[in-house]
Amino acid sequence: MSAHDPGPQGPGRQGAVAVERVFRAEYGRLIASLVRRFGDIDVAEEAASEALVVALEKWPETGVPPNPGGWLTTTAANRAIDRIRRESKRDAKHQAALMTYDGTAHEPTGPVEDDRLRLIFTCCHPALAPEARIALTLRLLGGLTVAEVAQAFLVPETTMAQRITRAKKKIAAANVPYRAPEAADLPERLGTVLAVLFLVFNEGYLASGDGDPVRAELTREAIRLTRVLRGLLPDEPEVTGLLAMMLLIEARREARVRNGQLVPLHEQDRAGWDPALVAKGHALVRECLAINRPGRYQLLAAVNAVHTDAPTAADTDWSQVVALYDQLVRLDPSPIVALNRAVAVAELDGPSVALALVDRLPLQSYHPWHVVRADLLRRLGRSTEARDAYGAALAGTQNSAERAYLSRKRGELV
Repeated sequence: MSAHDPGPQGPGRQGAVAVERVFRAEYGRLIASLVRRFGDIDVAEEAASEALVVALEKWPETGVPPNPGGWLTTTAANRAIDRIRRESKRDAKHQAALMTYDGTAHEPTGPVEDDRLRLIFTCCHPALAPEARIALTLRLLGGLTVAEVAQAFLVPETTMAQRITRAKKKIAAANVPYRAPEAADLPERLGTVLAVLFLVFNEGYLASGDGDPVRAELTREAIRLTRVLRGLLPDEPEVTGLLAMMLLIEARREARVRNGQLVPLHEQDRAGWDPALVAKGHALVRECLAINRPGRYQLLAAVNAVHTDAPTAADTDWSQVVALYDQLVRLDPSPIVALNRAVAVAELDGPSVALALVDRLPLQSYHPWHVVRADLLRRLGRSTEARDAYGAALAGTQNSAERAYLSRKRGELV
């Protein structure tokens, strides 16, 4: 179900929507807590699902409790304990569950005390392939659906479902412990952890589903976890760069949707940007520059610093943006980076030069590729082709605000 379900909209339905919204916001924290307590992903996911069923039965009538996260955690933990008690083959986990239930202190948390960040590091175990680590963590911690994770990886939903299932089975078969890594293990897993936080933030920045177009709870949580990570690894410039990038993008959140439509960067009211977040993001970028060990996230932060430094869209230093993307292409020669560079090239050298670059990229299954092509074709006056490209872009997104924007642009073609 989603907030855009066309079914009945009475009080019961509205209550169910509220439950789903709370559950989605609390899902990652709930799973992290349950995995720490019971050491089993399947137990955690099933208990969380059972807690959702109970909430859907009760909350529409009684209202959302004052502490919905605590209510869900308690209900899910009780369901997990009941299940473990019923399964005689799980004596060890039964005892562990009862110890937790009785308030006995948990095992030492290691250097990472935050439950959610600990589970990210735990899921980013070297026993799993990098893509499997990211996919599993996005599903568990980001609260992303399998379809949303699949979209992040540009693969079919069935493929991603199989990948996540295999990752969980491999964790069980390899007896990967659900505990925080030692301090010496953190740098080895850092790249995957940063990728997870980046993708969680991206899903919040522009949601792929048909619910809220911008999921502020995800962007805020990604920022919170990155701040915790920076406290653990203050000398890692890529952590600082990722945090800077997030803050500079988050600063623009309130200006990104207006009257139900997505507002692109060049149309945004810059007076609506958060000056405190912009200032903090710029300060972090300057820290990275002083260290002078450029990396992917630091360069992305620098790009956003250039955008947020310009008082108007016309004042943007596009030559600097292209130069930063040139550096990024050398570090990460992926077609997605090349696509983002082409957007900047369009402002510097014109849409025809950019379109030639875009059309060479193997990104026909990537929704933003169609969005960029549609805009470039529109600017070139190739209205028939632009209309087709907007159609392809619309077919690739369920985000209501983005669909409204793309529909408007297509409707303006002559």
